Amino acid sequence: MVNTRKSWREKFENPAKGLPKVVDGPEKWKKRFGGTRVLVPTPFLIDKVIRTVKKGKLITVNQIREKLAKEFNADATCKITTGIFLRICAEVAHEDLLTDKKRITPYWRVLKSDGSLNPKYPGGINSQAAYLKAEGHEIIALKGPKPPKVKDFTKHLKR
Repeated sequence: MVNTRKSWREKFENPAKGLPKVVDGPEKWKKRFGGTRVLVPTPFLIDKVIRTVKKGKLITVNQIREKLAKEFNADATCKITTGIFLRICAEVAHEDLLTDKKRITPYWRVLKSDGSLNPKYPGGINSQAAYLKAEGHEIIALKGPKPPKVKDFTKHLKR
């Protein structure tokens, strides 16, 4: 049996053909995406934004989406593909880290919009928390099943 599954690197370097693109959607997209002209990005575009976030600073997924939408003159950036491609960027960066590459994408600096950590990153929230603590951020645990957050994360957001 042949394994036809693509590696994270292959997914990063060869996303779906024709991307990025701005698509004109139906009126109902206004509520879901924030507008009818929606950018479908590439992993490379998301990676490029993450690489601008310096040590000690943070960025949210929504900030990434807003920046890309503005850059491409769109109303919004697709939430779904952004999430998928963010995961791809994180997995490729983790693979690079394991092969001792020096300059990797600091995916751990990307938080959810409420400042919480992302359990889908390589190593889960414990790994992301360790990276963030090493950069001077304080992580606060929340009650219940919610993932922890970075304390006062808005003070550290990239502007």
